[in-house]
Amino acid sequence: MLVHSRAGRWGAWALFAVLFVPLFALPLLVVLAASFATHWSGALPSGPTTAHYTAAVRGESLQALTTSLVTALTASVLALTAGTWAALTAAALRKRGRRVLDALFVLPVAVPSVVVGLAVLVAFSQPPLLLNGTRWIVILAHTVLVTAFAYQSVSAAILRLDPMYEQAAASLGARPSYVLFRVRLPLLLPSLNAAAGLCFALSMGELSATMMLYPPDWLPLPVLVFTATDRGSLFTGSALAVVLMAATLLVLLAVSRIRTKASYR
Repeated sequence: MLVHSRAGRWGAWALFAVLFVPLFALPLLVVLAASFATHWSGALPSGPTTAHYTAAVRGESLQALTTSLVTALTASVLALTAGTWAALTAAALRKRGRRVLDALFVLPVAVPSVVVGLAVLVAFSQPPLLLNGTRWIVILAHTVLVTAFAYQSVSAAILRLDPMYEQAAASLGARPSYVLFRVRLPLLLPSLNAAAGLCFALSMGELSATMMLYPPDWLPLPVLVFTATDRGSLFTGSALAVVLMAATLLVLLAVSRIRTKASYR
């Protein structure tokens, strides 16, 4: 809703500040301050130091960050591939078939992620698909959890597509595969990039299902943040959380650049 009066604009900004600062900005600022602190002084952390970041970018912490990045990137690619294929398939189905496919892909996000983790653990702990104790069970669980978001994003984008472009290409003799790869997918590229960024961000922060599945040699960074704070190392956990946020934001900024360029194609 557009606000045209000066008083209305000031009121909108005041409401934004009242809601945003205490609910979103202040907790993140406290975490940032705690990552540079050694102890609490009253209500705020104090004792400036960078020792927590020195530990957060080496050894086990660096390995955990690499694990999270590899897991999130792999899960995002798999989820985007499966979600896009399913969305294209759903667009060609009748209304009832589309509803069934929608329900199947929304189901993993309609239940708690810990339930998804338990389901994956039970399903892949016996031959012939024995993934328990390997990194692949973590990647699979992340893929299951984020595929729904890729599917929904691409499905919404397909509904907004103007069929004129595909019809024009087909009328000129283009084969269906050519129409798909040279017309339809390029038109969907901004939405695909947005879906990839969303899947990556969600995977980077996933904890509940990961806690049930990760093997000792595949420790993602959110688990390390949880274990540090659970042991009472709040300042170390805060530094790890800031590193996690920074890595996620950097990748999302890169994806946003790709999306911006793609939108002008």
